[in-house]
Amino acid sequence: MSDAGGAAHPEHQAEQAYLHLAHDMLERMLEQVERVLESEQLAGQEFDSEVARAHLEARRRSLAVGSGPLCFGRIDHDVPVGSDPELWYVGRRHIEDEDGDPVVVDWRASVAVPFYRATWSDPQGLERRRRFSVEDRDLLDLLDEGFTDPDGAATGLGGGVPDPLLAELGRARTGQMRDIVATIQAEQDQIIRAPLDELVIVQGGPGTGKTAVGLHRAAFLLFEHRDQLDRERVLVVGPNRVFLNYISQVLPSLGESAVVQATIEALVAVRWPVRATEPEDRARLKGDARMAEVIERSCLDRIQVPDDGIEARVGTVVVRIGSDELNELVAEAAARQAPFEVRRNGLRQRLTRLAHRRWTERTRGEQSVEWIEAQLRDDRAYQRKLAQLWPNLSAPAVVRRLFSNKAARKGAAADLLTSDEQALLQRSPAKKVSDEMWAAADIPLLDEAEGFLSGTTTTYGHLVVDEAQDLSPMAYRMLGRRTPRRSMTVLGDLAQATTPAARTSWDDVLGDLGNPDHAQKVELGVGYRLSEPILAYANRLLPEAAPDVRPSTSVRVEGPAPLVIEEGSETLLERLVAITSEAAQDWATVGVVAPDALLAVVGEALNAGGLTVARAGHLGDHGAVTVLGAHEVKGLEFDAVIVTEPGLIYTQGHNGARLLYVALTRAVQQLVVLHAQPLPPVLVG
Repeated sequence: MSDAGGAAHPEHQAEQAYLHLAHDMLERMLEQVERVLESEQLAGQEFDSEVARAHLEARRRSLAVGSGPLCFGRIDHDVPVGSDPELWYVGRRHIEDEDGDPVVVDWRASVAVPFYRATWSDPQGLERRRRFSVEDRDLLDLLDEGFTDPDGAATGLGGGVPDPLLAELGRARTGQMRDIVATIQAEQDQIIRAPLDELVIVQGGPGTGKTAVGLHRAAFLLFEHRDQLDRERVLVVGPNRVFLNYISQVLPSLGESAVVQATIEALVAVRWPVRATEPEDRARLKGDARMAEVIERSCLDRIQVPDDGIEARVGTVVVRIGSDELNELVAEAAARQAPFEVRRNGLRQRLTRLAHRRWTERTRGEQSVEWIEAQLRDDRAYQRKLAQLWPNLSAPAVVRRLFSNKAARKGAAADLLTSDEQALLQRSPAKKVSDEMWAAADIPLLDEAEGFLSGTTTTYGHLVVDEAQDLSPMAYRMLGRRTPRRSMTVLGDLAQATTPAARTSWDDVLGDLGNPDHAQKVELGVGYRLSEPILAYANRLLPEAAPDVRPSTSVRVEGPAPLVIEEGSETLLERLVAITSEAAQDWATVGVVAPDALLAVVGEALNAGGLTVARAGHLGDHGAVTVLGAHEVKGLEFDAVIVTEPGLIYTQGHNGARLLYVALTRAVQQLVVLHAQPLPPVLVG
């Protein structure tokens, strides 16, 4: 690091040479992979060669580092005088020289832990930590932090935060989220390295790095449990496609591509596409945990034992099973802890064996159970009785009937839902199941029904769930079925919960997931993205929006205060165009957040003003401006944000204060609040 007089660090050139060496060794490793891929040994189409090729292609992808720094620091261990020095360079990939000795160790390796966790009070065995500030392959600066000599401790640290972190926070945004591997903080590292079998809930305010921590935990677990998670895969669940596009390059930049990223709706979209919207009160009810039992009862209520029992013709003999005996068999099958279809098939097998025993007793004949089963299959009347007794159901059929059949709904929801709640679910079905107009809140119900009926679903080795504060209890149950071991990273901020069925407590979320023993809750209270003036302005809303949530603070104590501009309603759009145009000249990424009712007219005004507006559902880049509603902007960040008519956002829906809190916490550098309508009282003054 340059001293006060501007002199370069005495080891700057040596460290620059070492970075060049690391890049040379990485290129050598890549060339080795390329040579093997192009060799004649892999030219055939045999299975073994295809498997080897797939592994080599994955290896090649894992070695690519993109535009991020390859090496971002070094740790020197405190060793006795006269001993050989022990130091490690920490970076994005593991790099070896020609002899197989490490040039750079992967940031996820255990030897790299002190790089992230060492402090003056707990140096983790280090004498010194050296942090690099790197642009492409050039070492711009370096910062030494000493742990054995108080006089040698680093200076120029903003609030105890290393300069490279502050430099990274000051960078302009690109329209896609970057990894934070070079600047992970100690409290973040604790979460990232949590064991695979732990369910970790991370509560954190805007800019505390929740999303980055979750994605880096996925990368760490893939590193630690490569074989298992390459096989079982990792699922990242986000709130919408805009958000998933925004984070899509983080894991590839860390060398990880064996990850599925999807919204909850996209997990089953091929079978049940979302085509409808619905009122908030209906969506809230559908997300309620009581609906799980309603779905179960809807299935079990379809079991109807005939009063006269059941009979079947086996050859020339009629075999009868009375209603009392049949009721006993059905009750035993229904009480089993197994999917509905498995219980149904088990009952049929019991009936077949019983018919075989009765036939044998009557005829004294000798026939196999398979012969009896074939006879029963040919008895159409018996098969019709079986279908009426315990029908073969599908998830869409169960949910459609629950919504459209008042009597069936009353039977399933008795003592669970009020009469008004039951009426709220009423909906006429489409003529065909394939034409059904499913809403987003229907998806967890359909999945619940399918889970109860068949018990089959695609599972994953680990789940990362972001913006999790907005998920309903039924949505959590849906995700829980996809990770039977409950290996999860759940990320959210209760102050930003705005959906109708959102949870208000992480303890309730743990209940939705079965209260696993291996769960922990962690709070990130320090923000890195927002400046303190912007965060303090948004925090004015917290006493109303989320009184139980502790406000986060920011390490970026300096920065411009939000610019609040009042404009006449007739000239509001004209002023918006002027402000946005100026921001687009000053910053790489600009977002305009507006009430839902104004989104279309705002986009048209910006287009008419000569600005390029990103198409709906996409983030703007290369000079384009992004226009989003407050509910769409969660988890995103822009250099500059213009929040238009905050008073209308504040009164939008049942969680308007939280929606406005979200909107006000998206700006990294500049926040402008433009309004003609009155501001919410807490923001006045």
